[in-house]
Amino acid sequence: MNVFLSCDWGTSTLRLNLVNGYDGSIIAHEKSDLGIAKTFALWNATDSANKNSRVSFYLDVLQDHIRNMERKLNTSLSWVKLFISGMASSTIGIIELPYSELPFALSGAGFNMTQLPVQEDFDHEVILISGVKTMIDVMRGEESQLIGCMEAIEDSSKPQLFIFPGTHSKHIYVSDNTITSFKTYMTGDFFELLSQKSILHNSVEKESTLDDPDCLTSFKQGVNDSINSNLLNGAFRVRTNSLFDIYNKKQNFTYLSGLLIGTELKELIISNAETIHLICGTGLEKYYRTAFEELKLSKQIKTYLPQWVDEAVIRAHHTIYSQINNSYEK
Repeated sequence: MNVFLSCDWGTSTLRLNLVNGYDGSIIAHEKSDLGIAKTFALWNATDSANKNSRVSFYLDVLQDHIRNMERKLNTSLSWVKLFISGMASSTIGIIELPYSELPFALSGAGFNMTQLPVQEDFDHEVILISGVKTMIDVMRGEESQLIGCMEAIEDSSKPQLFIFPGTHSKHIYVSDNTITSFKTYMTGDFFELLSQKSILHNSVEKESTLDDPDCLTSFKQGVNDSINSNLLNGAFRVRTNSLFDIYNKKQNFTYLSGLLIGTELKELIISNAETIHLICGTGLEKYYRTAFEELKLSKQIKTYLPQWVDEAVIRAHHTIYSQINNSYEK
């Protein structure tokens, strides 16, 4: 049976797929909120007298998801290889792996990987894939997504910029099919801190979207205000917007979003990237696309269907799976 299991185990979400080894198509899917952070917290909370090893505890979590998949398919998946990317190789993951270093080739051959052999109570060989680092920055997971996106690039020899929005947005610079540098922006983290845990939390209300014309207007204003403002000063505008009845709480929520996304993106006004690839799902795509329009960068932007983006890690794992199989055949 030419299949493999592909797991994207992020900080907040676990995604598991059974994949056709011939063409990379998805056969079955499981998803849960048992991300690495929650799994690590559950392991730490286990009574020390009954505490399993961390590896065993994490594999038990994966086993539960695999068994759910087996029940739905009414078949056994014993001995099927399991590929894992994301935070599973971090300090709070299954085991910590050292990062690969730049320059990093996007063929999939440059990954730092380790193999966990089949165990008595877990009959799957695990291929655990690490992340990438520079002297001052790190990422785990986005490099796998990027490999899975390269098939859509017409000319990978030209300078390209790939943006992965999120809690810790990544801006990854690529040239000649190689990652040359990247930067992390704590956009989502700062948004949560400011909107929930600062004085600004009384000035915003979460239930707002850009589908509301007034919220769209306030978002655009936030983006434009970011261009010439210092964020530490500009953020206080959210407070005065409320005090002076400039925006209601819903409009202020999107204003703050625009201010932070604009702060993340504004330096790209002087970027030399010929194409900027926006790699994100439905939730954030409209926010970032609108911000690029306000920053007069929309002509450089290329966007992708959310489902295609969601399946990028699976395509990367299929690439690695195929390389491993080819090496065995030789």
